Amino acid sequence: MESCDLGGRHQGPIWDRKPSPAARRGVIVNIIHTVKGYHSKTIRFLNVAFDSSGDSLLAGDQQGNIYVFDLNGNRFNLVQRTMQACTALAFNLRRKTEFLVALADYSIKCFDTETKELVSWMRGHDSSVSSISVHGSGRYAITTSTDTAQLWDLDTFQRKRKLNVRQSVGIQKVFFLPLSNTILSCFKDNSVFAWEFDTLHCKYQLPTPVEGSVLLYKVFAVTRDGRIFVAGGKSNHLHLWCLESKQLIRIIQMPAKVRAVRHLEFLPDSFDGGCNQPPPPTFKIVEDWSKCTSEANKLTMRVTSGRSDRPWKSKGSKIQTRLLKLPMSTSLENKENKLPGGLNKKRLRALLKEFGEYPAKYRMFVWRSLLQLPENHLAFSSLIDKGTHSAFVNIQNEYPIKSRKLLRVLQRTLSALAHWSAIFAETPYIPLLAFPFVKLFQNNQLICFEVVATVVVNFCQHWFEYFPNPPVNVLSMMENVLAHHDKELLQHFIKHKVTSQVYAWPLLETLFSEILTREEWLKVFDNIFSNHPSYFLMFVVAYITCSRAPLLQCNQTRDFEYFFHHRNNLDINVVIKEAYHLMDATPLDIHPERMLDDFIPLTKGQYPVFNKYPKFIVDYQTQERERIRQDEIKYLRERQLAHELEAKAQERKAEDEAWYRKQELLREAEEQRRKILLEEEEKLAEQRQRLGAVKRELKVKELQFLDASRRRFLKYQEDQRQMELKRLDDEIARKASMREQETAAAAQDVEVQRMELESQRQLFEQHLIKDQEAVTKEMKEEVDARQRKVDLEDHLVRRLMEIEREERQKAQIVAEENLAKAEQKRIDTDWRLQALHKLRHDDQDCEKRYEEIAKLLHDNRVKEAELLKAMREAEEKKWEEVIQKKAQLQEEQKAATAADKHRKQFLEDKMNDALELAEKLQREDGYFERLRDLKAGRTERGVEQQQVPRSGNICLNDLSALESSSHMSLDRRRELTWQERELMAEVRRLREKLTLQAQTRHPPTRFQATKWTP
Repeated sequence: MESCDLGGRHQGPIWDRKPSPAARRGVIVNIIHTVKGYHSKTIRFLNVAFDSSGDSLLAGDQQGNIYVFDLNGNRFNLVQRTMQACTALAFNLRRKTEFLVALADYSIKCFDTETKELVSWMRGHDSSVSSISVHGSGRYAITTSTDTAQLWDLDTFQRKRKLNVRQSVGIQKVFFLPLSNTILSCFKDNSVFAWEFDTLHCKYQLPTPVEGSVLLYKVFAVTRDGRIFVAGGKSNHLHLWCLESKQLIRIIQMPAKVRAVRHLEFLPDSFDGGCNQPPPPTFKIVEDWSKCTSEANKLTMRVTSGRSDRPWKSKGSKIQTRLLKLPMSTSLENKENKLPGGLNKKRLRALLKEFGEYPAKYRMFVWRSLLQLPENHLAFSSLIDKGTHSAFVNIQNEYPIKSRKLLRVLQRTLSALAHWSAIFAETPYIPLLAFPFVKLFQNNQLICFEVVATVVVNFCQHWFEYFPNPPVNVLSMMENVLAHHDKELLQHFIKHKVTSQVYAWPLLETLFSEILTREEWLKVFDNIFSNHPSYFLMFVVAYITCSRAPLLQCNQTRDFEYFFHHRNNLDINVVIKEAYHLMDATPLDIHPERMLDDFIPLTKGQYPVFNKYPKFIVDYQTQERERIRQDEIKYLRERQLAHELEAKAQERKAEDEAWYRKQELLREAEEQRRKILLEEEEKLAEQRQRLGAVKRELKVKELQFLDASRRRFLKYQEDQRQMELKRLDDEIARKASMREQETAAAAQDVEVQRMELESQRQLFEQHLIKDQEAVTKEMKEEVDARQRKVDLEDHLVRRLMEIEREERQKAQIVAEENLAKAEQKRIDTDWRLQALHKLRHDDQDCEKRYEEIAKLLHDNRVKEAELLKAMREAEEKKWEEVIQKKAQLQEEQKAATAADKHRKQFLEDKMNDALELAEKLQREDGYFERLRDLKAGRTERGVEQQQVPRSGNICLNDLSALESSSHMSLDRRRELTWQERELMAEVRRLREKLTLQAQTRHPPTRFQATKWTP
């Protein structure tokens, strides 16, 4: 059994000879990792993981070192230093060079084994990740901790789902089943659930174990076909489940000395070639942890042999391991030629001389080994954390690089150099020196910085002693070598005053990046890094000497400058060989190797102090630069302020100019609009004139039309009024005829009654003579008094009419003017209102008269009844009847007095209405005279009618005094009604006459648009 101690090596072979299984327990190799020092110790490996083919495995120790072991290629390689312990490992099945590692800070990182770079960083767990399971497609992965399981997409490295559980029920492991889309989750309470990966729905749950079992599941394993599931824990029992039937098919009991099972794994070759019926599986059993402390720090691997279905080495691995396969024995090698990673500097030089360059695939690895980069992650992080140096904040202005990523890496690398040593912030050519390496190592900034720092420390020795001037001492060394090997060329340079600062310094400060292509540059630095730092200077001299022919043709300084700043047609292999020739042919007294130190790599942990420069000059320049920067900031601030003021002034000036232009435009527009307005006004005046003429014509036509319409309307109104008057006259005549007929009928009735009573009248004739005389005397007195009263009333009316006539004569002139301006509609409306009012009063008077007639008829009937009763009764009742008739006579007298009062009041009201109407109709002639005549005529007719009953002798033979007094008030009322009707008819005729006169004298022209209604 072989033992392999990794020690401090980064790479190397796993075993020195072809492995063969040992006789005891089948172990072929033990791999340990020891650290030698004051206290030597062995670093324990915590986790391992095989790839899908089983040819490679990952191993992580407690210090965060992750190794890849290629079993077919017999190589191991340190692929990453995470600086913290790893808790789980897994290969990425889709991209074979990537792997996942769970760290102690609860994060998961993805690294590449070839480039050794970080691919992604995934966070999300709150506790340590115990396992990583990758799906068969390589696209998804499940990470498990005690409190949660999370599903990740390995294409985008984003979390897709998260499984949370109660705090009381922890998670043991969640993983993918092989050859299926099923996720198996195992919890601390021995419950096992299967989930559908696509929908994340629960497919089934395994039943609980047998009652009484004390086995708590801790570790799990599944066959490659995903049918058999085995679980174990702190017990010597194993439970074997069939996932197809979901049944516990077997319980395996191990020896009693087995206390716990730490890990379970099915051996692939045991059943892959069979029919998926697993034989009794083989398990790795950790017997007693306390007894195995001696082997706790060893990584045990078991590799089966004798299988013909899987070759030991793959074809690809052979191709990869042949190119750099070196002899295994290192006992005769010089210790100084031994490099990290198992390389030998002497052999690399031989390989380089044979092929002229290193393989492009392994060039970066060879360079890192030759330069012996320490990879001080913490020190580099502290430099990066200081941020961008003030000297390189605006580097994009001086070096406009298109790629933003490349510019950012260049800025960070230069800032780290400036924070490492202040001289690099003041050195103007440091970006030119670092740019080729930045472009080459832009994906790994740590390597880029350390390569540049190593080049500055070793290959740029004594460059900064004459700062800020070029390194005169280094240039003198190259000039001495050139003088020794090509004096003619040097004399040519001296003749044309071309110094070493023209023909050598441009090549040094740019590291040949201006004069060489990428392939040429890489080939040159393969040789520079593989030799003493003096080879760098010798290559400059070799380039000059190999270009002597074109240089001897140059005779102007600018031609020399152009030549050493641009690419030339020169075979780089010839230059490299010439540099080697110069290294061998140069005398020791002028050889740069005597002046330059040997290669010294950067120290591990912390970078060395770099102070090989005039510190006071750099400090002074730093202070001056800071002062200039502050002055520049102040100047920029003032310039910005001046620019702002200038901009404001320009803006204000522009605003003023714009305002003036606007005002000028407005003025011009105003003038133009004023002209347009004048033209429009002239046109409008002409149009108004034409319109006025048209309006006048239309007005004349309209007046003519209105006059014709007015005449037609007046005629229509006149016809309507005549028809209305005629209708009213017919109505009055009809009512009068009806009243006459009623009166005649009543007279006939009375006459019949009179004839009936005539025979009875003679019986009382003698008795009533005396009473009749007394009654006649009283009636005469009453008639005389009434006549005097009527005469007084007539006298008052005539006096009132005289007074009114005088007033009317005074206001006649004014009334005539106002009457011409009165509205025809108002006159008609007033006339209609008066007519309706009078008709309404006539109807009310008629109703009252009908009521009185009915009452009188009723009284007459009562009287007739009483008279008939009195005639039947005895003579002793005569005086009672006389008394009763006297009482009735008194009542009739009172009623007649009331009727006279009412008539008087009615006449006064009518006179007042007539006077008011006369005031409105000031221009009527002869109204009051006619009214007075009517009054007089009415009074005379009334007197005559009152005197008619007394024109003849009153005797009992013709008509009794009682009947005469009964019918006297009724006749008088009828006469008064007839007189009132005549008076109203006369008033209407006078009003019509006055209206026609007024229309004839003053036609109402101002009311043309007024519409009248009948």
